[in-house]
Amino acid sequence: MQKRAVITGLGPITPIGIGKKAYWESLMEGKSGAKNIQFEGWEMDQYPCQVACPVDGFSLTDYLHRNKDFRYLGRTSEFAMAATRLALEDAGFTLDAVEQEKGRRTYEVQNTDPVNIGCILGIGAQNMDLCEKWYRQFLKHNGPKRVSPFALPHVQICSIPVNVTMAFGIKGIACSVSTACASSNHAIIEAYKQILLGEETIMVTGGADACITPFVFGGFVSMNAMSKRNDEPEKASRPFDRDRDGFVMGEGSGIIILEELNHALDRGAHIYCELSGYGATSDAYHIAAPDPVPDMQIRAMKDSMTRARVAPEEIDYINAHGTSTALNDPAETFAIKNALGNAAKNVAISSTKSMTGHLIGASGGIETIATALMIENGRIHATINLDNPDEGCDLFYVPQKPIRREIRKAINNSFGFGGQNASLLLNRYDPQP
Repeated sequence: MQKRAVITGLGPITPIGIGKKAYWESLMEGKSGAKNIQFEGWEMDQYPCQVACPVDGFSLTDYLHRNKDFRYLGRTSEFAMAATRLALEDAGFTLDAVEQEKGRRTYEVQNTDPVNIGCILGIGAQNMDLCEKWYRQFLKHNGPKRVSPFALPHVQICSIPVNVTMAFGIKGIACSVSTACASSNHAIIEAYKQILLGEETIMVTGGADACITPFVFGGFVSMNAMSKRNDEPEKASRPFDRDRDGFVMGEGSGIIILEELNHALDRGAHIYCELSGYGATSDAYHIAAPDPVPDMQIRAMKDSMTRARVAPEEIDYINAHGTSTALNDPAETFAIKNALGNAAKNVAISSTKSMTGHLIGASGGIETIATALMIENGRIHATINLDNPDEGCDLFYVPQKPIRREIRKAINNSFGFGGQNASLLLNRYDPQP
């Protein structure tokens, strides 16, 4: 009999709230995390976009005991470690503090074999704050003499899941997936496969990113991809609206605990929902733009339904990629129409990014959390700032205010740069599927 995987823990670190309760309340309130930003030491006049969704007031020591190793960490690693703590505790696991040599204190998941816990995280960039910091040092001193020997190990993409495993004594598979804006969803897919294959019992998965840095932000500015609505930052992210002018960058982490069903039942875990299908495809079209005929986005959604043995008429909700860019929103609308056929007009759709901004590699993680909470609570968050739907964006995007609606089956879309498409199918847990 095929194994089943359920979500038992949620750990959101987002621009609109840290922790499940704060995040959910902000989603229901339609709160925007957007504000004006400034990069210290940089002339902001060269940044036409000066709007982002940062995570304010965050400190890793609010979630983990201070270690001397913390001084080497990048912001993406810090977000992932804190979100993992939240997710593990939300899943009902007890964490024992363990004193290590050289003044390090870590944690272990109580009464669980650490080899049976794995960690696969989606990371769109890397610890870019460290990358930019140490490269500036390299240039300033004309070589590596003032560069820390810990710089390179902590810059790498793989350092994020490694730091999570070290913090929590996780000894199963540990790796990262980097597929731009689809990173979290792809990581969740790979974690799901580990459980279906019986390789792991518990998976820490989702993603993290912290791309509000001078270089990364500047790169998106150069692409003319981000909103220039600097005078009204809270209204800058407006997916599917005719006046949208680009996305708003966010940061943070969305970590979920994905668990083999029988293991979750045996320990009496709370089950938010079940992950029952996925689709993963590639446009093979352009390094940044979506295919104007999004056949592979359509295929990703159809594959998720096929694997879950779900008909289009059974889909109640879609958490859209919904970036607020000129090309993505109509392409995704077209894809939804073609994937669901006549059923598309009856589906509720919303974009979490209208509130949180676009967390790049972490976006699918926080959006999976949002979808799980909506399935559990029977409420669908709004797409804020949707005043006038654009031509070609003519589905029901739950504008402005949340609605009450039962969600039995939902799709979560993430479509990354380079045409990297990943759709998840989540459903309300049913003991007898």
